[in-house]
Amino acid sequence: MALVGRRDGRNFGYGRQLSYAGPQALRDLFGGGHYGTVKAHSDRWQAFVRWCRSEDGPGFNDARQIDRQTLLDYAGDLRQQVKQGELAIATAQNRLSSVNRVMAALRGDQYVKVPSPSKALGLHRSTVRIKAPQGQDRDQVTRIVNALREQHPRAAAIAQLARATGMRLRETILADLPRLRLEAEHWGKINIQDGTKGGRSGASAPRWINVDEHVREALRHAEQVSPHGSRNLLAPNERYLSFQQRIVRLAREILHEHNIKGFHELRAAYACERYLQITHHPAPVNGDSDQFDQELDNEARVTISMS
Repeated sequence: MALVGRRDGRNFGYGRQLSYAGPQALRDLFGGGHYGTVKAHSDRWQAFVRWCRSEDGPGFNDARQIDRQTLLDYAGDLRQQVKQGELAIATAQNRLSSVNRVMAALRGDQYVKVPSPSKALGLHRSTVRIKAPQGQDRDQVTRIVNALREQHPRAAAIAQLARATGMRLRETILADLPRLRLEAEHWGKINIQDGTKGGRSGASAPRWINVDEHVREALRHAEQVSPHGSRNLLAPNERYLSFQQRIVRLAREILHEHNIKGFHELRAAYACERYLQITHHPAPVNGDSDQFDQELDNEARVTISMS
């Protein structure tokens, strides 16, 4: 339902129900596209709506009644849930950020928002891993890859690449496989460029990975299962999001059966292995700090972050 004229009426003209109005405003804001973004914000908005209707909430069903104090009260409720262990800090921050986004979409301005979700919550995310990653045992990874090959060969290639090279999920899917094979043959190392975060590209921001037999095997298998006419793991007419939904999501179930939370665990396992190679000591997350050398630790972390 497109908004016509001024934002008059209940929920700024987006309908009678707060739960319905938010997603509608987002669809208008994004022009009917960005389905994943709209879905994520909408889901978090529904959590806010449930709070509004709860005993602890204000009982509102009209976005015109929501002011900054309402959002601060919601932040207080989220903070309490985090302290009680019911929510992760990241989840709480994401929920508050999404409410900001939906309110802006409904109102058409930025007047009612929480400027800094992290400050409002009084909590900060921690990016330091405190639990040893799963997938460090290569025999376990081999079993997982074999299980994936039976049902989802391309997902098996993702697992191999993630564990052998430390690539992120998107990087494994979009990697230019023929180029990587040639680099491995000529240079003994590969440059991760495709699907990377932060706009990294080629020689302007090289990220070289040394090649060993594990990397060669991962590249060989990935090229074997790469669809005809493609240079990566996507078919020429296949969308990344569709591949994620059809293949990656199903493959995660197999990972879970082998006690692996997700493909990101394999990337973290690679980092631990590289740390051991560089320092000749287990990564701190693996629990050995008897011979901890801060300077060597910093050097290893920088080296791994660049690979």
